[in-house]
Amino acid sequence: MLPTAPANYDDICEQFNWSIPPRYNIGADACTKWAEQDPGRLALIYVGPDGKAINHTFGQLHEASNRFANLLRSVGVAPGDRVAVLLPQAPETAMAHIAIYKSGCIAIPLFSLFGAEALQYRLADSGAKVIITNRDGAAKLADIRERLPDLQAVYSIDGELPGARDLHREMAQQSNDFTAVDTAADDPAVIIYTSGTTGQPKGALHAHRVLLGHLPGVEMSHNLFPQEGDRMWTPADWAWIGGLFDVLLPAWHHGITVVAHRFQKFTPEAAFQLLQDFEIRNTFLPPTALKMMRAVASPEQRWNYRVRSVASGGETLGSELLDWGRRTFGLTINEFYGQTECNMTVSSCADLMPTRAGAIGRPVPGHRVAIVDEQGAVVQPGMSGNIAVLRPDPVMFLQYWNNLRATGEKFIGDWLLTGDVGTMDDDGYISFVGRNDDVITSAGYRIGPGEIEDSILQHPAVKMAAVVGAPDAQRTEIVVAVVVLHETHQPGEALKREIQEHVKVRLAAHEYPREIFFVDELPMTTTGKVIRRELRDTVAQWRASQDKT
Repeated sequence: MLPTAPANYDDICEQFNWSIPPRYNIGADACTKWAEQDPGRLALIYVGPDGKAINHTFGQLHEASNRFANLLRSVGVAPGDRVAVLLPQAPETAMAHIAIYKSGCIAIPLFSLFGAEALQYRLADSGAKVIITNRDGAAKLADIRERLPDLQAVYSIDGELPGARDLHREMAQQSNDFTAVDTAADDPAVIIYTSGTTGQPKGALHAHRVLLGHLPGVEMSHNLFPQEGDRMWTPADWAWIGGLFDVLLPAWHHGITVVAHRFQKFTPEAAFQLLQDFEIRNTFLPPTALKMMRAVASPEQRWNYRVRSVASGGETLGSELLDWGRRTFGLTINEFYGQTECNMTVSSCADLMPTRAGAIGRPVPGHRVAIVDEQGAVVQPGMSGNIAVLRPDPVMFLQYWNNLRATGEKFIGDWLLTGDVGTMDDDGYISFVGRNDDVITSAGYRIGPGEIEDSILQHPAVKMAAVVGAPDAQRTEIVVAVVVLHETHQPGEALKREIQEHVKVRLAAHEYPREIFFVDELPMTTTGKVIRRELRDTVAQWRASQDKT
């Protein structure tokens, strides 16, 4: 655990030592210990679709998770078996995760908006034996059930349904006494499938120690969390590593209350209202959410929120969003960096160090992060290369499920390659350049999209923007921008020229977008990241159609 008072970053790194016990269980740590120490302690505030809030204590969640653990055991589920959770943010989602970890089983978080094909692949690949879901999920599963021979039982939180058993009724028949399985810290606990923007998604298998591995990054990105009065919320789904291991489980490790509310459709006004109404002090807001909230006029005058920390990761924010955050929240948004396989390894922290323009932060204490070349050698400060993390590391995945070849390809020696290109300066600040396949090569220049997107976003007409490279006979590639405008602006040639000039004078002549396309929305993954490969394909089609005309 990091200190909870401002300190010197270099001193913290020098003094930091991991304390990973040989025997460790996520469910026992995040729930049982608090239920035994203080059963009435508030664990979860569930805000339903109607806005009504229901409180859940650690004692209540402990007893409910014990009943579900006993139910799993009664139907033959054994340690090491996979149990899937197909639910949005809800009390049953959190309860199921705690029960699965206590049982020594392996959790498979699944996004509730997945279609049948996505569900079938993940359930079949993982060999899930049981799944807990709701009415919508049960209907999807009914269409693919015959293609899932490993799936033995489907439990519905909405009562008995065709092909699904009544979860609450069957839990009520079980004992609320259960002793967590004595798992090793290195025993498998969860498989989180990657977004899969290219090819089939891969299941990153993590050990129980992954929660402990996340803690320094969470504490750093939330300005030395926890503090008195802290309360956490994120719009990110708990099916993703960002919602589950950046918010829910780290908060519960520290005994901090989490607010659960998943919007049917995210609206920035509702997000500000939630921050106010439930006195949320700490929030993880993905860049897409921040960009949408940025479009709201003068929120600090319309809502009385008192946020202590805002963390964000997934895409580089840029100076415009950081400046907006200071005006809106009265604080510096802390960027963090990681990926499903090895998360929360780089972070900013306003309480520890100054933010440096263009940098996403410095290595989180306990993690060895470097920029390496194609042979795995650490490059000199300022040189670009692969952002890499040295193993062993408690936050690092064990392997890809059923894919040892891909696991091997993820490493050069003991360096895990993130697949991202970056630089590190003399003080250890890391700047994100782009994905290996996102870097644009134009007239001999290697251009990352982040800085250009940030510049375009500073134009008052622009709501969202994404930049990709397009083939060009003369320059190898040219910079192409795909732009979503505010509703008050209309696309046109004059606006294109205005945006081009806006970028040219702020960055460099070789970085301005030579082509701009206006769209109503950008292609996004379910985690809110721009699908650049899809965008490149779409841009190619648009350009081809223009050439024909």
